[in-house]
Amino acid sequence: MVTEQASKRILVLDPGRTVWDPAADPACVRWQFSPVGDPRYRDLVPDESWVYPAEAKVRVHRGRTYLLTTASFGFAAVVSYPSGRRYWGATLGPGDDLFNPHSIEILPDGNVAVACSTGALVRLYAASLGPHAQRFAEVTLKGAHGLHWDARREVLWALGDDELVAYRVGGSRVRPALTRLSSVGLPVAKPGKSPGGHDLFPVAGRPGRLWVTTSASVFQYDIAGGVFVQDFAGAAEIARPGVKAIGDDPRTGQALSTVPESGLGETWWTTRVAVHRPPGSYTLVNGGIYKARWWSPR
Repeated sequence: MVTEQASKRILVLDPGRTVWDPAADPACVRWQFSPVGDPRYRDLVPDESWVYPAEAKVRVHRGRTYLLTTASFGFAAVVSYPSGRRYWGATLGPGDDLFNPHSIEILPDGNVAVACSTGALVRLYAASLGPHAQRFAEVTLKGAHGLHWDARREVLWALGDDELVAYRVGGSRVRPALTRLSSVGLPVAKPGKSPGGHDLFPVAGRPGRLWVTTSASVFQYDIAGGVFVQDFAGAAEIARPGVKAIGDDPRTGQALSTVPESGLGETWWTTRVAVHRPPGSYTLVNGGIYKARWWSPR
């Protein structure tokens, strides 16, 4: 699954092909999502807010599969798969990247957290109240880029420019609250320079660890030990600067990552999804990929 910014779509693509060309071979797209022109999302003004889709995750909530997605110009939603039905959606500063929703997570009670990088905040919406619910709790986090709900520890992890933070979710389902429990500074590549935390994702093959990418490299965070490590298989190949997305397939152990390439429409785009352990790649013809994820509902 990729956030395909050039065509403003989330694409679930055939893993059996190494070159995807949707224009010439539409069958390579197994499923896609765009709110543009969909009346279920009309109030979110997707012509303005669905610009630069930035996050895509697949989650299982109460036996149903959902796409969790955001876009830089203000769109955030949880979308039922495969119907495209709206579980919940909101906009944050639609039409500009003043907030820049960069990640999203659904919690066991059905509420939804959104991290905004430019807005420097994490919001927890009372999304369980319905598709149009707007009530939220909010905390500040500089450069908020990533979110992950840790079911074992019952905490919400959030990744910012400089730190990885654990939040306790309190209050009630209809009036949620967030409280900072702990934080750890990210590895610093150059003294005096922000590490630039970017992607946060669970390590499927090592429960108790989180993938963390920074501007300089890729790490795993050992939660019990409270340390960032690079002792994982394939680290020499995977741990490189500028990684926008990272994750491992729970079925095969193979990892994937995305890194920008030059000469495309935006400096953060790529046409290539790299895979590791063993190495390989997928290519999206005329693509503008930002992030990629394994399609592995969890």
